[in-house]
Amino acid sequence: MTSMAHAAQLSQPPAEASPARLKRDLHRALLRKRVAALALIAPLAIFLMLTFVVPIAALLMRAVENPEIAATLPRTVAALSAWDRLGAPSDAAYAALAADLDAARRDNTGGALARRINAELPGARSVVMKTMRAMPLLDAEGRPLAGTAVRPALVALDEEWGRPAFWQVIAKNASPYSPHYLLASVDLRQDAFGHVYRADPEQSVYTQIFGRTFWISLVVTVCALLTAYPLAYWLSTMTERRANLLMILVLIPFWTSILVRIAAWIVLLQSEGLVNQALMALGLTRAPLELLFNRLGVYISMTHILLPFMILPLYSVMKSIPPTYVRAAVSLGSHPFAAFWRVYVPQTYPGIGAGALLVFILALGYYITPALLGGPNEQMVSYYVAYFTNVTINWGMACALGALLFCATLALYGVYRRFAKIDVSM
Repeated sequence: MTSMAHAAQLSQPPAEASPARLKRDLHRALLRKRVAALALIAPLAIFLMLTFVVPIAALLMRAVENPEIAATLPRTVAALSAWDRLGAPSDAAYAALAADLDAARRDNTGGALARRINAELPGARSVVMKTMRAMPLLDAEGRPLAGTAVRPALVALDEEWGRPAFWQVIAKNASPYSPHYLLASVDLRQDAFGHVYRADPEQSVYTQIFGRTFWISLVVTVCALLTAYPLAYWLSTMTERRANLLMILVLIPFWTSILVRIAAWIVLLQSEGLVNQALMALGLTRAPLELLFNRLGVYISMTHILLPFMILPLYSVMKSIPPTYVRAAVSLGSHPFAAFWRVYVPQTYPGIGAGALLVFILALGYYITPALLGGPNEQMVSYYVAYFTNVTINWGMACALGALLFCATLALYGVYRRFAKIDVSM
């Protein structure tokens, strides 16, 4: 009996081999693998988060932030909350303004306020700074003015305080967030009541700048494609050893500073440069051509700099296309050019799309090349982003222009993915 019981115990499966236990073990094993995979990519994910996602989020937030007036003039904003924005505000608003400007003088925060008001009302900076330096307002006996006595004192300092324009700007920007910079970056304005209208033609410059940026990027992309396509095709027909050797020549610009390449083009394209000397030596021109500080010089330099970004996607696609397709079409009676155009070229569309998208996006953000080789009419959006950042210290406008450029790039990428149905990561 004992031996029979022992045999029966051996014939039963162990508890660990039950389906529920196996399912739990499998789930734990998969969970450990996922955790290990996440741990491996965590440093890269954190790096991208800190260097890419966070700056872009800060850029988008700064484009709509409007803290100067709300933070510096809190009493004035509260006093203007019930104002109809038509005539002059109440005496309480004047008293609140005097108190806020006195506090700003003590805290040394009036500079940002003056610049913000001046952005919508030219000449307002001097009025605000002069008034702030006169704070606090005192009567003949040296006591602070209060109540109805503040209004005539402020108007006596500057008559602009008696007009609704200053007060309308303060009331309109009472919120710490505002679409002012985003609207201004597309040549739109907002009146005292929040209505949006088109800016005067003399002040509408950013629409032209964005149009110029997209046009220059498009022309550079087309020039790079027309130059890179035959070169990439020629490389794809070579043996792997020769193609790799010539590809080094294509990649050499990546190892050279962009400033060095631009300086080289300045030397080549100047009136006494090698390009003009060669053209005159060949009899193609009688006088030096104007190749610098205009649109042509920008096109030439940007096409040269961005050319490798077009060649590499094209070459990777062309290398994977079997040459037997074109030979088969020719053997079936097709003309060689027709066979190339109708059989070979459609197979290179993924490379064309990836290269064109990459070159176009990179060209949209170019700053140094147009700044050094172009004239005033060749400056792109990035130039004005740098101008507002470094010269006028207008971070709101700089971030608004950068945010619009970023959104336009995302929109172009979305349209490309929607209609091309091509994975650009190939």
